[in-house]
Amino acid sequence: MREGTDLAEKTRLQEPRLYRVMLLNDDYTTMDFVVRVIVAVFHRSASEATRIMLDVHRKGRGVVGTYTRDIAMTKVAQVHEMARENEYPLRATAEEA
Repeated sequence: MREGTDLAEKTRLQEPRLYRVMLLNDDYTTMDFVVRVIVAVFHRSASEATRIMLDVHRKGRGVVGTYTRDIAMTKVAQVHEMARENEYPLRATAEEA
């Protein structure tokens, strides 16, 4: 056994922080497009996507999922890319859950 090594010492792994991804309401993006984005990027059913879209429409924002930081940021980028390609101003954000 090496000197100075404590076998009882354990390294505790921390769970990764989670981030909520939200879509933000605007006056130009169509409801159909928002549903399409939710289905394509977040893999939700059409009925669940419609429910989330209505939250976005009525409350100004809607949570579409909770992910680790890297995945959340990738999803935000995918939303922005789809919106840009279709000439909509739809925005998404990620905040720590």
